[in-house]
Amino acid sequence: MTGKAGVEAIPAGTTSGTPQVLLAHHLKQAKLPTILREYDKVARECAGDGVDHPRYLLRLVELELIDRERRMVERRIKAARFPAVKSLDTFDFTAIPSLNKMLVLELARCEFVLRRENVIALGNSGTGKTHAAPGSRSCRLPEGVQRRLHHRRRPRASADGSARRTTASEAAA
Repeated sequence: MTGKAGVEAIPAGTTSGTPQVLLAHHLKQAKLPTILREYDKVARECAGDGVDHPRYLLRLVELELIDRERRMVERRIKAARFPAVKSLDTFDFTAIPSLNKMLVLELARCEFVLRRENVIALGNSGTGKTHAAPGSRSCRLPEGVQRRLHHRRRPRASADGSARRTTASEAAA
């Protein structure tokens, strides 16, 4: 539908502006940054491949969900304040022959979370406890399940000046 001088008429109830500007605005408002960043590139790919509209939309939404998952993991790693970003891929199991590699890899699958079991890593200094615990961060937890890490107990001075061990929750009180 065209108006005067070949200018495309804007349907009633819509805002004026170019579609790209409006789309960018709406995607920002809807907090869909990956779709905003990728929609044009994916549209060209889909047009070249002859992909229909639902599959184009599916590709965009999949990209958004993958990116959200990645950002969520990054936020959780940052919130956990791990000493360094480590993974089990970089862990040298040959350095500690007494370590049960199969058990560590099984724990990394996080099936214990679904069974509502706890895991406590005990061992001497340098045995990989800190490396293996953050390495399990890559496990995918069910929706709504949050990971909680309990740090070492730290000494706290009592009223008489002597030190005693406290948990993090006691220290916060």
